[in-house]
Amino acid sequence: MENQKKIVESFDTFKWTIKDLSKLNTNKIYSQDFSLGGHSWRILVYPKGNNVDYLSIYLDAGNLPVGHSRFTKFKLVLINQVNDKMTKIKETHHMFNAKHNDWGFTSFIPLAAFYDRSKGFIVNDTCIIEAKISGNPKLEKKVYIPVSVKVPSKPIEHDDNPLSLDISAVSIDELVDFRGLGKIEKTFVPLLHEVCAKHPSVIECQRKRSRRFREWAFTALGRVLHFLKTKKVSDMNEEACDHLQILWEELETFRFDLTSWLEPHVQFALGMKNYMERSAKVKSAMENVAALEMEMKKLKAMVDAVEVDIEMARRELVKVEEGFEERDLDGELGYGL
Repeated sequence: MENQKKIVESFDTFKWTIKDLSKLNTNKIYSQDFSLGGHSWRILVYPKGNNVDYLSIYLDAGNLPVGHSRFTKFKLVLINQVNDKMTKIKETHHMFNAKHNDWGFTSFIPLAAFYDRSKGFIVNDTCIIEAKISGNPKLEKKVYIPVSVKVPSKPIEHDDNPLSLDISAVSIDELVDFRGLGKIEKTFVPLLHEVCAKHPSVIECQRKRSRRFREWAFTALGRVLHFLKTKKVSDMNEEACDHLQILWEELETFRFDLTSWLEPHVQFALGMKNYMERSAKVKSAMENVAALEMEMKKLKAMVDAVEVDIEMARRELVKVEEGFEERDLDGELGYGL
């Protein structure tokens, strides 16, 4: 049995104090640049929400060179200045690159709760937000490679991770052996067993690589499989599509043969954003037609009712006209001469 040491992960912290919050007249604001983990960052906040009724908070990597990436695990924190137990903390990870240079939480906390002075997130018109960047020495070692660069076909015998996949951040209790190839997150293992049973080449193409490399490769594959297994068509908004695209680009560097069986599913999922947008337009148009048809029925009913009234009015006219002789109303009455 292998010796396993529990990895204690540390985070470096930057604190941003936003004063005069009620006087801000902008949709989004950036913090000053700060350096953590050897890289420059900013915090991006939408104080009125990023098209939602929630405070939106993101970590921004600035202008990364085209073709370079930076995998980072981080936390975003909204400090409760009255009760620290009510402080909101959200954690995630992201592969930052020139195209996807910010990542975080569109729905961090409802705006109603954030601006409620009794909740403690705003005191004296001031709020405090923290960014915590993973400071684990194993995670700080990052290698930047162009997206177009392919992973070499010969085995890699060193421990440098070409994509800095954050496997070491996973608790030991959440890792299980996958067919003797390495320790993989247990959530991914059933999915990997399923696809490897149908496509043995998935395993064969990785057997000659180092154990560390295999763990990175099958973790990347597991992430894509887990995404496709847990997402529904209705979930595929722009943010979800961007996330899947990043996961797919990471996976492609490990030289799996996925063209015939997995890539079509990924491309189908990525196409769901356009489908959802088109579906929303079709639904809106159908609702508009239905509303107009309902209005037309109401108008037709009103016309039918008016036609009945007209017919009754005509009959009444015929009745009262009988024996009636029209006179010249402008003629003199006279007095018989």
